[in-house]
Amino acid sequence: MNRLLLAAYPEPYRSRQGEELLACLSEAYPGRSWPPPREVVAVARAGVQARARAVVDDTARPWWLDGIHLTALVLAALALVPYLQDVWHWALRIDPGGHAIAFDFSGWYPWAHGPDTRTRLLPYGLLPLVCLIALLRGKPWIALPAAAAMIYAGAAFNSSTLFGDEGKAGLGYYGLGAPITARDLVLSGALCTACAVLAACRPGRLRRRSYGWLVPVVFAMFMAGSLHIIAISPAFQRGMFALEVAALIAAWAATAATGDHRWLIPVAAFAFIRTQAIVIQPNGFMQSLPDLVVLVLLVAPLPALAIAAQRRQSRALLE
Repeated sequence: MNRLLLAAYPEPYRSRQGEELLACLSEAYPGRSWPPPREVVAVARAGVQARARAVVDDTARPWWLDGIHLTALVLAALALVPYLQDVWHWALRIDPGGHAIAFDFSGWYPWAHGPDTRTRLLPYGLLPLVCLIALLRGKPWIALPAAAAMIYAGAAFNSSTLFGDEGKAGLGYYGLGAPITARDLVLSGALCTACAVLAACRPGRLRRRSYGWLVPVVFAMFMAGSLHIIAISPAFQRGMFALEVAALIAAWAATAATGDHRWLIPVAAFAFIRTQAIVIQPNGFMQSLPDLVVLVLLVAPLPALAIAAQRRQSRALLE
């Protein structure tokens, strides 16, 4: 089980010092397959810092370009999460029936015909999924048309049934704020803009990540599809809240370890989109947390990351 902790470290570190780290853990905690929670947190934090330093040491691309790439990935993932169950069911040709996402006609598919049904060609969730896969592989020219189609689907939600109408007029993803539906074009517009900037750059300058990063996405789809977990369920909201807080902490740890500002760009984009959703739809806010608490959680990471970067740079100058 200790080997699972090595996944937090970059591959060069694992090949050079992975066995040494495993030996240290076995010697410090003999007979245990998993170290104490405090040690797990320490090892994971060190792994995040090692990955962050490896990213900063790679000078093949400017920091701001990498930051925009990370922003596009974050926005694509944010747009995908309400449709995890829907895409899984569509791909496996499953009609969820009464467990369908709580949107109009969301339980019907082109191969499921019946009285009073309204069919569609593709689920809307395929668009952010295509964006996410293309961006992971460093191919923004594939992600750009998908992001543009997201804008079209949101703008034409009253007239087009190509992707159905689930998520466009109904409830969307809450997370740390008010619902974001497909017709809220701020998210899809920001994603399309980021993809356009990336597509204008030389392909070789973009970071290409392995398909292994899709494993948690497939697992999330499997869990949502098998357990019929929809985006507005309490279990989904608690899980996403924990995941978003963990991502913000990871961004802070990476910034504090390197003094680099690239992680500030996706955090700022995420905070802007979530905050505008609260401002525009204050009555749609899910009252799982007080509004002030959510706004603090969204806005506070921005100065925290900037201060962490400044302190790290000051220490580097003194050294």
